[in-house]
Amino acid sequence: MNAPLEDPRLLRGKPVKDRILGEVADYVRSVPHIGKLVSVSIGDVPEVAIYIRNQARAAEAVGLPFDQQFWDGETAQEECKLRIQEMNDDPDVLGVILQRPVPSHINVRSLQSAIHPLKDIEGMSPASIGNIVYNDVAMAPCTAASAVELIRETGLNMEGLEVVMVGHSEIVGKPAAMMLMAEGATVTVCHHMTRSVAMHSRRADVVVVAVGKAHLIGADMIKPGAAVIDIGINQVRHEDGTVGIVGDVDTEAIKEIAGWVSPVPGGVGPVTVAILMRNAIKAHQRQQEAGWLNI
Repeated sequence: MNAPLEDPRLLRGKPVKDRILGEVADYVRSVPHIGKLVSVSIGDVPEVAIYIRNQARAAEAVGLPFDQQFWDGETAQEECKLRIQEMNDDPDVLGVILQRPVPSHINVRSLQSAIHPLKDIEGMSPASIGNIVYNDVAMAPCTAASAVELIRETGLNMEGLEVVMVGHSEIVGKPAAMMLMAEGATVTVCHHMTRSVAMHSRRADVVVVAVGKAHLIGADMIKPGAAVIDIGINQVRHEDGTVGIVGDVDTEAIKEIAGWVSPVPGGVGPVTVAILMRNAIKAHQRQQEAGWLNI
């Protein structure tokens, strides 16, 4: 019996992830030495375990050393900053990943700012996000960059593309909008005070959604043939009592209208961890350019 054909409307992330990780692995093999990635978790936060595991697997796949550090939840803000400063000064540390959430006494923005921009492989520091305004997107926030990568997969010409970004968070919506503008797209950003999201989304060539509200976007909100990139992750309880993960988009309904739609799970998520690895080699290149490395 033949396996069912893959729905061509689904923009799955795995092929994109595999391609990016292959490019990163080729780069890592081409250099005589490369530093390690350091994952920092503060306190006992079970929900970050899956992220760390996926990052560790991706790092192993491309040949990057991956150091998992778990700091006590009572560690003071200043002590955390001192430890990060030590990593900034350590030539054997290629990049630092600050896992979130952090304990309530930690100012995550201040701590993210403490990571040197050339070691901020998540692209989350104010300096890294600020660079996007100047069209420097080499080390952009990973999830935002993943959305842009999936749009490229459609083959649509970015120049003049009409894009509606639903959601304006500092780590996804805003940087994604700026990255798309850097590519030449015309971007409209919608948020909780937008009078009619549907009025904007129905005219868009591409709709990117990052809100955190299950099935916010339905088929009546999409132009026929449009590309829909779903960044939302929502835990829902089904009628039979089971718990599942869905996006901000009603995928089953949308795919009957849209030209492409990224599924949740399996769309943006796999690409995000690959972008993290790609940012790591960008960090290596920029550290070389800055004279930090002699290789």
